[in-house]
Amino acid sequence: MHLGLVLVLCWWLFSEIPMTWFIYADIMERKAGFLGDKSKLWLGDKFSPRGWKSHLYNHYFGSKKVRETWWRKLLILWVVSWFLVSLWIFWLMNSQAVEKRREMLASMCDERARMLQDQFNVSMNHLQALAILVSTFHHSKEPSAIDQMTFARYAERTAFERPLTSGVAYAVKVLHSEREEFERQQGWTIKRMDSTEQSPARNDDSFPETQDISPVQEEYAPVIFAQDAYKHVISVDMLSGKEDRENVLRARESGKGVLTAPFQLLKSKRLGVILTYAVYKREIPSNATPAEYIEAAIGYLGGIFDIEALVHKLLHQLACKQTIIVNVYDTTNPDEPIRMYGPNMTGNGIYHNSTLHFGDPLRKHEMHCRFKNKPPLPWLAITTSIGALVIALLIGYIFHATVNRIAKVEDDYREMMELKKRAEAADVAKSQFLATVSHEIRTPMNGVLGMLQMLMDTDLDITQQDYVRTAQESGKALVSLINEVLDQAKIESGKLELEAVRFDLRAVLDDVLSLFYGKSQEKGIELAVYVSDQVPEILVGDSGRIRQIITNLMGNSIKFTEKGHIYVTVHLVEEVMNSLEVETEAQPANTLSGFPVADRRRSWESFKIFKQDLPMTELSFASTSSDLINLIISVEDTGVGIPREAQSRVFTPFMQVGPSISRIHGGTGIGLSISKCLVSLMKGEIGFVSEPQIGSTFTFTATLTRACSNSNEDKLSEFQGMTALMVDHRPARAKVARYHLRRLGIHAELASDVNQVLPKMTNGTLMVNMVLVDKETWLQDANLWPLFISKLTKDDQTNIPKLFLLANPSSSPKNSPTSSAEYFSTTIMKPLRASMLQVSLHRAMGGGDRDNCPNGGLPRLSLRNLLHGKNILVVDDNIVNLRVAAGALKKYGADVTCAESGKKAITMLKPPHKFDACFMDIQMPEMDGFEATKRIREMENDINDRIKHGEVPLETYGNILHWHTPILAMTADVIQATQEECLRFGMDGYVSKPFEGEQLYREVARFFKTTMKKTQ
Repeated sequence: MHLGLVLVLCWWLFSEIPMTWFIYADIMERKAGFLGDKSKLWLGDKFSPRGWKSHLYNHYFGSKKVRETWWRKLLILWVVSWFLVSLWIFWLMNSQAVEKRREMLASMCDERARMLQDQFNVSMNHLQALAILVSTFHHSKEPSAIDQMTFARYAERTAFERPLTSGVAYAVKVLHSEREEFERQQGWTIKRMDSTEQSPARNDDSFPETQDISPVQEEYAPVIFAQDAYKHVISVDMLSGKEDRENVLRARESGKGVLTAPFQLLKSKRLGVILTYAVYKREIPSNATPAEYIEAAIGYLGGIFDIEALVHKLLHQLACKQTIIVNVYDTTNPDEPIRMYGPNMTGNGIYHNSTLHFGDPLRKHEMHCRFKNKPPLPWLAITTSIGALVIALLIGYIFHATVNRIAKVEDDYREMMELKKRAEAADVAKSQFLATVSHEIRTPMNGVLGMLQMLMDTDLDITQQDYVRTAQESGKALVSLINEVLDQAKIESGKLELEAVRFDLRAVLDDVLSLFYGKSQEKGIELAVYVSDQVPEILVGDSGRIRQIITNLMGNSIKFTEKGHIYVTVHLVEEVMNSLEVETEAQPANTLSGFPVADRRRSWESFKIFKQDLPMTELSFASTSSDLINLIISVEDTGVGIPREAQSRVFTPFMQVGPSISRIHGGTGIGLSISKCLVSLMKGEIGFVSEPQIGSTFTFTATLTRACSNSNEDKLSEFQGMTALMVDHRPARAKVARYHLRRLGIHAELASDVNQVLPKMTNGTLMVNMVLVDKETWLQDANLWPLFISKLTKDDQTNIPKLFLLANPSSSPKNSPTSSAEYFSTTIMKPLRASMLQVSLHRAMGGGDRDNCPNGGLPRLSLRNLLHGKNILVVDDNIVNLRVAAGALKKYGADVTCAESGKKAITMLKPPHKFDACFMDIQMPEMDGFEATKRIREMENDINDRIKHGEVPLETYGNILHWHTPILAMTADVIQATQEECLRFGMDGYVSKPFEGEQLYREVARFFKTTMKKTQ
């Protein structure tokens, strides 16, 4: 074994060192490049990495033919040597395994023999003690203190002290002259054994009534006491049987226990032996003669041993994994041993003999043991020898293969680098293809949607307006589908990245509500948004992606909801973990519309953030001390729900709940998949709970950043300090109204019915500026409202509160009571949004009519004030897009000039010029928008430097000290034209095609704000 290890070590050293040097020679050559040409000259070619590799190669291998011959001989020698070594290893380890197995068998056999012998000796000692007890209390007492019942009971109760005996009996010595008196005292006659001269202990089925009277002889040994199991042997003369007579006579002559030969117990059919002790009337000295023993004997105590049962019980106690077969033999006659226990032993396997000493020197006993199962294959020896041979062969093969593969590795490396370059080029081509497809598809759609919008601004009848509106919705649906498919492609390629800009989450949610305003009115569904006060006003994150997630979730909800409500809530994660307020709204009475909803807590119960071990107080402190904000946003609906069998594939791309869903409701099935990926990018989680025919609730978390406080963002509302009374019998709906009123600076008092506020209004403890009543609550308590309104309009009150009625989309004019028009001057249609609520309150409070627009969007006149009289240059290579952009800007009062290329735009924007701003398309032939903007900024910076240093007169450039024309990127490319890229090339903002009023207002207002204030 040691020789094999030495050979392995030597071969490893021989093969590994040159092989390692050879493998890393090329790496050493590449890393040595910093030495330069001078080091090469100093070291010489021989000691350069390439020369060192060549030296090793030539030294160890030589020419190809010599190398192959040398290696073939060495390989044969190596295989033959290790084959012999493996055979030696197998022989050595197999011999050790056999010897270990033999030692194990000997140990197990000796242990069982020792325990059987010890227990037998214990039983012998207790039998001897029982003999002394009989001598003391039966023969030495007059009258006797022991009878059959006492003996049997004592024997049964002390049986545990004799674990190997199955029964005991006592026979008394009776002379022929004493027989008649003895039989009269006992009440029975002495019986002899049957004609076959079998021992009564052996014939368990015989009874005294069927046996003959013992014949006349000089001495008798009738049994007078016996254990209940052997009660039938009472009155049987033990000297009337040949074997038992010899056993009794030998026992009383020797004064020791005497064993019989093994015999078969008839009832149990098992082998047993009888141990006999003589009972003496006095203490016998140790040097007494046999005659003295015979003369002093007065009785005989016998113990019956069921050898098979006792040995089986002992082996069961010592059972182990290595099962062995145990045989117990009586070898008194070595030529014909008697098998007392166990099966016949056959075979030439390993066996062991253990000697047994049961106290009778004339009888010899042995225990023979062998394993029950055949010895298993020496797997350790086999695997070790084969393993050593395999390792040796592998070492040789590795050495051989390494030499042959070094050159191939270099070729593969070069091929891999070439494939890497191709893959990178293909990835760039794919991204460029997506950008091109996005632009080329959205560009004509921009023209279609823009022209439809311009058509909507003309005089159309109702039918024409319906046609145009339908075409617009179809075009927007197609653009949305294109965006979803491109987003999915970006997600799969890992190109999707998030922006980090300041935004107002509450304004984003208002925009989403405006987006679904029309559909909610058509279906009569109530929409509502609630944002907790703990959520900061301004956050930093990707507002567009958050808007996309919420739009996807609300779009699905409004598709599958025919009645009830859709409710969006925003909280801090810590707020949800610490408060029960947002967790106890599952009962119908507490919901927004009174319809039952799914328990929203189940939608986030699997989120990891709720399973953190961090205590709640520490989580809350961490969120307030850190700039990171963990938001939890839920979208709750009362729709048809998701079938349970389809809930597992909700987030699978392009998967619908069922084939009928796409036919009825439409959709591509990738909105939720994209939402899940976006949530993951925001370091959040998304989940849902859905109950069929009750509704669904989707919840997601997002990690955003708290924006730095800016005093300029604090806006004082004209309603600051006012108090409003909100009467609504639904707490969730009243909470939504209070949230929107607080955004306008109005303090809101909530009441569930009129009876709660009538006393306060009567005694004057509640003074309010306005009263808002939900229409559903008005209809429930219609008879109480005249009294309430009379209290508000009493003569001694100087400031009469304004009354507002909040109506749901499902409310129809025919269901409205005619009396409501007498009391409410203004009806505010839900969903509530800050801008729409501000306009309605302003008009009702006497502030005059403000600019209004449909769906709660930005007023059109605000954009007109910004753009009126402004000279704007629009640059686009597409004639249709030029007309669309020019028409949209002219609609707001701007003077528009068009340019078809970037080069023309550079010429037209060369100072001095008349333009106040430029809308620049990005993807244009010959020169794109980025390059044109870059050259315009370089031109402006050059002129500004010349003006600053006085190289040119200020009058030449229109008396303008610093030239910087606002340039807004205008493109349909939704992949590459990000805001960061626009800013990097010197652009001032980004607007998508077709123009959206809110985005256009937000971008233009940043550099036209001063002019707007002057105009107003």
